[in-house]
Amino acid sequence: MDEELRKLRVLAAAGDSDAVDQLVELAGERGDFDELRRLADGGSSDAVDVLVELAGERGDLDELRRLADAGSGDAADVLAELTEGQ
Repeated sequence: MDEELRKLRVLAAAGDSDAVDQLVELAGERGDFDELRRLADGGSSDAVDVLVELAGERGDLDELRRLADAGSGDAADVLAELTEGQ
């Protein structure tokens, strides 16, 4: 698996959108926030979506705030839902 991930990262860095999609899927399955953040920072809106979903499921308000501050309306919505009434 490590070799597969390495190859996917190389392909993704070279602009292969299929590799990015695979990395997002694998990182989401593993709950790998670091990988998802790296992909999101590289412009993957799918990675942002998965981060929002995982952070919402975990109640990770700091991550949701970070994503909302970076412009994610979905993160802002989830954050508002989780902090409603606090």
